[in-house]
Amino acid sequence: MDFRGTTICAVKRNGVTAVAGDGQVTMGESVILKGNAVKVKRIYNDKVVIGFAGSVSDAFALSEKFEEMLQKYSGNLMRSAVELAELWRSDKVYRKLEALLIVADKNNLYIVSGSGEVIEPESGVCAIGSGGNYALAAARALIQNTELPADEIARKALLIASELCVFTNDHITVEVV
Repeated sequence: MDFRGTTICAVKRNGVTAVAGDGQVTMGESVILKGNAVKVKRIYNDKVVIGFAGSVSDAFALSEKFEEMLQKYSGNLMRSAVELAELWRSDKVYRKLEALLIVADKNNLYIVSGSGEVIEPESGVCAIGSGGNYALAAARALIQNTELPADEIARKALLIASELCVFTNDHITVEVV
């Protein structure tokens, strides 16, 4: 069974980073299995926020490994993200994991992928998942045309994505660092 459907959006503004995620888990193309899943969480003594899209079990495995990297590298987000991306790309077990991560601390924001990318968004806004492009467009428009704080922009971007993407709902979790 293929489980899919998530939108994660992160916004960095005025020294605050907010990561928001919806709660929908979809089985196949037509069944909403759960509507209140939490796909954004705080790790590393609440100093880092992680949001994940893709296979749930794969995302949990990667978030646990990422937290191990944070412990190993004393909370250095960039180093931990690079080490995770290298492991993810090169290890034959991890290479098969299907997920994307957004990771953030008080200073940094990155997208981490299994193909080895660690990407810092140039605009301070990024999004992943099935509704990611909708949320990204909405967040960029809100950044450019409002004075809303990061958490409100991330929440509103997810709400807009939930109106367009059938794999995204309006049960939103937001974490701020």
